[in-house]
Amino acid sequence: MSLEIIYRDEHLIAINKPHGLLVHRSKIASDADEFAVQMLRDQIGQHVFPIHRLDRKTSGVLLFSLNENMLKSMQKLFAERMVSKQYLAIVRGYTDDSGTIDYALTNEQGKTQEAVTTYHTLARAELPIPFGKHQTSRYSLVEVHPQTGRYHQIRKHMAHILHPIIGDRPHGCNKQNKLFKEKYGLMTMMLHASHLSFTHPATEKRTEIASKIHEEFEKMMGVMGFINPF
Repeated sequence: MSLEIIYRDEHLIAINKPHGLLVHRSKIASDADEFAVQMLRDQIGQHVFPIHRLDRKTSGVLLFSLNENMLKSMQKLFAERMVSKQYLAIVRGYTDDSGTIDYALTNEQGKTQEAVTTYHTLARAELPIPFGKHQTSRYSLVEVHPQTGRYHQIRKHMAHILHPIIGDRPHGCNKQNKLFKEKYGLMTMMLHASHLSFTHPATEKRTEIASKIHEEFEKMMGVMGFINPF
């Protein structure tokens, strides 16, 4: 499998990471034998350095440096929140037109950290699928901007406001996930990193990198009647 390269210059390279691909080897995912770092390195024939991470289940823009100096510069931009990150998600229920989720999260080491996410609703859908006590099922397409970069932040925050992401395990709704698996064969999570933008450390120009949604996300957009934003 070749990775889709969506941006490249002499310092940086970005791919549109598919659902299910790990960024690098991890003890908590011993079943995996393919990793974005090694695949991209082999594909372009040179070392690459991951600047940030995406969850295994999340697709979209994944940025790498082609040298260690740029790695340090870009990691500094991420740490100082100078990188704008935009995601698309399909969630359960009708979300508000827009909102801010300011809810601290506990990391894997048990440390509580501030976490802020803003979102904007792009579209809503009501499907003629009975669910629980309701005769229909409601969903929203949201554009999400994490202001901080905590582990599973968007997934946890959307679940916190009772609008879990479709296909999310373990933070989502198991009954909804089962419904989508049985009715549509959906095995992936509906969260996609669609845009990154930042001031390039080498050129000092504003740089925006966009990634198209993958096939399964596009299929669910069709089911919902949502218009593809790309």
